[in-house]
Amino acid sequence: YRSMIGSLLYLTASRPDILFSVCLCARFQACPKESHLHNVKSIFKYLAYTPSLGLWYPRKSSFDLHTYSDADFGGYKVDRKSTSGTCQFLGNMLISWFSKKQNSVALSTTEAEYITAGSCCAQIMWMKQQLLDYGFNFVKVSIRCDNTSAICLGKNPVHHSRTKHIDIRYHFIKDNIEKGDIELVFVPTQEQVTDIFTKPLDEQTFAKFRLELGLCEIE
Repeated sequence: YRSMIGSLLYLTASRPDILFSVCLCARFQACPKESHLHNVKSIFKYLAYTPSLGLWYPRKSSFDLHTYSDADFGGYKVDRKSTSGTCQFLGNMLISWFSKKQNSVALSTTEAEYITAGSCCAQIMWMKQQLLDYGFNFVKVSIRCDNTSAICLGKNPVHHSRTKHIDIRYHFIKDNIEKGDIELVFVPTQEQVTDIFTKPLDEQTFAKFRLELGLCEIE
C-alpha cells in the first residue's frame, strides 16, 4: 500500500487532478484497510483510462500571476479538520498547487478559508521574489476566494475580537494587502478551480475544473 501511495504521490507532480484523492489515501498509510486499497486501485484505474492527459503550457499565454484559494470546512470526518487547497497560475499556465489537511480544527468557515489564504499568500511572496530575479515585478497579485467573510476580514482595518484565534495569520495577510503585494478577490463557487483539491466532485464539475487547470489530451 505504501509503495502504491509513493508512486502516486510522485505522479501528482504532473497530474494535479489526482492530488486530492492520493493525499486522502495517504493519510491511512499507518493502518490501511481493504477499503483504502480498493480506492487506491480506483485511482490507478482512472489513470489507465486517461494515459494521455497532461499539463499543457501554451507559448502565447499571458504572463500575469494570479491564484486560487479554497478550504473544505470540517470535510475530513475522522477528526473534522479542514482541507486546504491552492493553485497558482502564470496566465493560463498552472505552475504550483497543493492540497493539505490543516494542522488544527477550524472553528468556522471563515477561519478555514483564512488559514488557506495565509498559506497561499506565503507561496505568492516566495514566487514574487523568484520572478523578480528574472525581471518580472508583480503588484497586487489576486488571491481568488469564494468566501466573502474571509475577504472582508482581510480588508477590515479594525482588529475584531473574532480574529483573536488567528491573530498572527490575520496580521500577515493584512500587512501584505496594505503593502499592495496581494489582494483578496471574490470568485463564485462555480468558478473556484481549487475545489478539485479540497473535496470530491461530481463527474461534470471534475471534468470542467480539470480542463481549467490546463490538463488536456497530449499525443
